[in-house]
Amino acid sequence: MIPKAAYHRVLIKVSGEAFCGSGGFGIDPSALEAFITELLPVRQMGVQIGLVVGGGNIFRGRSLAEAGLIARPTADAMGMLATVMNALALGDALAGRQYGHPSGRGVKVSVMSARPTADVCEPFTRSRAIEHLEAGRIVILAGGTGNPFFTTDTCAALRAGEIGAEVLMKATKVDGVFDSDPADNPEAKKFDRITYDEVLARRLGVMDLSAVSMCMEAAIPIIVFRMDKPGNLAAAVAGENAGTIVSDN
Repeated sequence: MIPKAAYHRVLIKVSGEAFCGSGGFGIDPSALEAFITELLPVRQMGVQIGLVVGGGNIFRGRSLAEAGLIARPTADAMGMLATVMNALALGDALAGRQYGHPSGRGVKVSVMSARPTADVCEPFTRSRAIEHLEAGRIVILAGGTGNPFFTTDTCAALRAGEIGAEVLMKATKVDGVFDSDPADNPEAKKFDRITYDEVLARRLGVMDLSAVSMCMEAAIPIIVFRMDKPGNLAAAVAGENAGTIVSDN
């Protein structure tokens, strides 16, 4: 039985790490398949899905920029192109049958980029993205914001507001938001709910703080949940306690 969704339109932020294997680099077919396995039940619930993808599995430019090897705008441009690579891989794996690839799932997909890549991605516009969502397509949003000095977390908050998403869902490697890093502190306390103000005041590592501020201003709740737990994404979309909810109360 397919559970009833608690939301009509969601924006899911997934890091590039979701697409790589144990080595932490590149695109691993089994990792990509695992993510798709978690995504498809949400689609079956009738939810309109926007996805913002990261690119850290392919390129992390900040360390090079901080070392003075390349300029930060160059590093960020390279990172945006990495997100395009991940978006194309995910889009083709979902929609492959449309293009004659028998391994694809035949899902209706639109890959849009804020960074000009017109030969492989549709340019991002708010109106067109909403048209795709209302037509039942999964919309994969690549290229970050199209500008340097902004993270893909901030892009996710921006796009959530632009497309009218009811919630921003941040897929991570941990079970939610903690009062300290659970990797360093086994006694770290997990929050079931926490306010935007407390996340900002305590500078908790839920996501980029500018993204949290944007969601607070737009009154978009954030759900932080563990992606590699089977069924967790669908549970979160169904309104179950699958992680931490960040909201105004």
